[in-house]
Amino acid sequence: MTIKILAFSGSSRRGSLNQQLLEVAAAGARAVGADVTMLRLADLQLPLYDGDLEVADGLPPGALRLQRLLTSHHALLIATPEHNGGPTALLKNALDWASRPAAQARPGSGAFAHLSAAMVSASPGLLAGIRSQVSLQIVLNKLGVAIVPASFALPAAHQAFDERGALKDAGVEKAVRAVGSALVLAAGRDAPANS
Repeated sequence: MTIKILAFSGSSRRGSLNQQLLEVAAAGARAVGADVTMLRLADLQLPLYDGDLEVADGLPPGALRLQRLLTSHHALLIATPEHNGGPTALLKNALDWASRPAAQARPGSGAFAHLSAAMVSASPGLLAGIRSQVSLQIVLNKLGVAIVPASFALPAAHQAFDERGALKDAGVEKAVRAVGSALVLAAGRDAPANS
């Protein structure tokens, strides 16, 4: 069985430090045989979650697309930038919309119940986004996602990549790739036999 990983960053900027780090972790997942789908959350064009909007119009197309992607993958690989000690509004909003029930379907949170997840983060600061990882873990646990112990937080990230977007330090690259490979192994253990 090929493990399918859905990978996304909480940053809306193309080529962000977190997006670059996510690419390295995704390469680690691919190296051990996973099929990785890269998703740009901004492309979902999700409005800020609003219960009145949901009642009036139902789930937006981007939320339904995200739910379909969640249910068709075994695991999540997430790069989580840190905004004021927590995940970005873009990332939290996408998770909030995806957790909502779709009309005539199981509850939206059911889309998460079978998933494993691993996190990476990059920041110019010394804490490297670790507080965002802790905050995001609380949200993912609430949704029923199994968090893989492997993670990586990259401090001074603005100095860590070369002009091609590759990590300068081979040891750091190995550690980040190991997050992706650990996620694949964990997802393989947790995946239902018929998936």
